[in-house]
Amino acid sequence: MSLAQEWFSAAEIAAMALAGMPATKGKVIDLAKRERWQEQGALCRDRQGRGGGIEYHYSLLPLSAQADLAIQLSKIEQASERERAKATLTREEMWAWFDALPDKKKAKAKAKLEAIGAVEALVRNGVDRVVAVDMVARRAGASKSTFYSWSAAVAGVERPDWLPYLAPRHAGSTETVECSAEAWEFLKADYLRPERPSFTGCFRRLERAAKHHGWTLASKRTLLRRISALPEPVRVLAREGVDAVKAMFPAQVRDRSVFHALQAVNADGHKWDVFVRWPDGYVGRPVMVAFQDLLSGKMLSWRVDKSENRAAVRLAFGDLVEEFGIPDDAWLDNGRAFASKWLTGGTPNRYRFKVLDDEPSGIMTQLGVTVHWTTPYHGQAKPIERAFRDFATDTAKHPKFAGAYTGNDPLAKPENYGSKAVPLDVFVAVVAEAVVEHNSRVGRRSRVCEGRSFDDVFNESYERSPIRKATPEQRRLWLLAAEGLAVGKQDGVIELLGNRFWGEFLHEWRGHRVVARFDPEKLQQPLHVYRLDGAYLGAAACREAAGFNNIDAAQDHARARNQWRRAQRDRLDAERRMSIQEVAALLPDAPEPAPLPAAKVVRLARGSAALQPIPDTEQEEKEDALFSALAQIRAARPGGAHLHVVREETGD
Repeated sequence: MSLAQEWFSAAEIAAMALAGMPATKGKVIDLAKRERWQEQGALCRDRQGRGGGIEYHYSLLPLSAQADLAIQLSKIEQASERERAKATLTREEMWAWFDALPDKKKAKAKAKLEAIGAVEALVRNGVDRVVAVDMVARRAGASKSTFYSWSAAVAGVERPDWLPYLAPRHAGSTETVECSAEAWEFLKADYLRPERPSFTGCFRRLERAAKHHGWTLASKRTLLRRISALPEPVRVLAREGVDAVKAMFPAQVRDRSVFHALQAVNADGHKWDVFVRWPDGYVGRPVMVAFQDLLSGKMLSWRVDKSENRAAVRLAFGDLVEEFGIPDDAWLDNGRAFASKWLTGGTPNRYRFKVLDDEPSGIMTQLGVTVHWTTPYHGQAKPIERAFRDFATDTAKHPKFAGAYTGNDPLAKPENYGSKAVPLDVFVAVVAEAVVEHNSRVGRRSRVCEGRSFDDVFNESYERSPIRKATPEQRRLWLLAAEGLAVGKQDGVIELLGNRFWGEFLHEWRGHRVVARFDPEKLQQPLHVYRLDGAYLGAAACREAAGFNNIDAAQDHARARNQWRRAQRDRLDAERRMSIQEVAALLPDAPEPAPLPAAKVVRLARGSAALQPIPDTEQEEKEDALFSALAQIRAARPGGAHLHVVREETGD
């Protein structure tokens, strides 16, 4: 057996915890002395380099330990090969590879990214990095060396591209040690209290209680790992109090001049004091979810929906990244109205299929955006509320909204309250015009603007700032995901909200169900199709419905169909290189038919269907001669009983 590494010190052998071998350096040395390894000549040698000592050849180990060693070295070598392979991939290739992974592997990469982000957040709050790594690693159920390996995997990589580099390249499983539920609850209640008892003391009390009640216990080390895996803020709150957990929250930055354009944004939702009528007949007060640049105050993106929900937040964030780029930080509302809608957003029952309710904050994290939660109902922490106040004062009272304005207070209803509902398209057009005017208005008195408009300040900084742009794979993260769409059995067409989408790759998925990502307000754009396990398949273009009497559209469709059919014929010709005539020429000749054996019994039936009589005299004479010859043959043949000649008279 040949290994990548053949010589090992006693400390290295102990650290690998090989099967049948001691787990400490001293015991390995004792084993070497008992078995006289140093007397094996060429199988022992002095260690070169700093520290000195003795090295042993792996062949001195028991066979079980040698097998375990080979497996561990093989895993290390495979990991090194994977790292070298990843280092040669481009940014676009890494994201394309990550996009094709199943959701389980994507989730592992997201967890690693969250752990690295948690360490950075603690360091920003003044926590020593070593302490922060220890806290986060214990919470993630990993060792510090494992955490450092995650950090090494993204070393030298741009922050928005960390996610694919953290994705695992192998599948694994962990075994859960059985422990009674009562024992686990006993331990948590004893450990999570202000007196801050030691884990060792809690475990001793748990052992006594388990012995008395007959509970099943996991090992002390396993239970410590599970306690450490509890959310850090929960443990700090239970053992150190409210003030300690408040100290873990990032401090709010007040001076916005420290940012450059698009470096930091804030988002919130605003419920308009206007009645709006949706195309489906619903009438209500719409909610606008918007993102604002913190440096300039410019309104960057916004979406309107029936309520505050995570779908609107995701799509508004997507518009922001599409038009401007990826921000570094985002301050988001943590109040009941905004946060609870993110957790229970009501988009699934708007459609007949299942809409996957992804977390907007998770999408931001994947793009490298640091999310900060602001104080609920604290306007100073959310500058965007100043812009909403302008909209509520001026835009909500626009002349086109006359009769639809509700007033900003139940006691301040106008005389014509409820007399009108503005159509949705009219409302959106007025709001779009108001946003443009809001951004371009000069005379802003903030310390950053100094009389200029929000647009002027933003554009000046945007031109000279490092802006991160999203890849095509990243742009698909914020689209709504519809699960369980059926691919047409005949033509591979996907129907979504009255539109038909098709791509040639869908022929391989006819009759199957898939997941599609889409923007409900831009249904003419291609539909991005995924397998049910999250792997990307391709983009299906929208096939617009044409009028029945639209001749030009019919001709265009026929032309496209003929071109596609010719392309398939060319592909078939490329695959089928032998003609059917060549196939026929290569077939062997048919075999000759077997000879017919001589009949031993001959029966001539006149007037039957097998032998019709010939009415002329010449024919009768021939028959008489034939029967006469046969009779002579019978008489001359020994045992002539075997030959019977029968003549039937037809009566003609």
